[in-house]
Amino acid sequence: MQIITSAMWIATRISAPILLTSIVAGVLVGILQSVTQIQEQTLSFVPKLIGAAIVIAVSGAWMLDEAVTFGHELMARAPEMING
Repeated sequence: MQIITSAMWIATRISAPILLTSIVAGVLVGILQSVTQIQEQTLSFVPKLIGAAIVIAVSGAWMLDEAVTFGHELMARAPEMING
């Protein structure tokens, strides 16, 4: 149970920057579309994609480091899990 909880926590921490950026971009574009009455679906997709790409470029090393660290900890605890 502890491994599942740790995995969910790591997944949340890794995905949070991308999700928050996409939410902020979506809200801002939605407000812009409401004000200008431009209802183009692709207009909301492009800023989210660009924002997610920037976040991955900036914090991708940290995300990878978190995932690798979790993998190392999981492998280090494997004998303990096997032996019970």
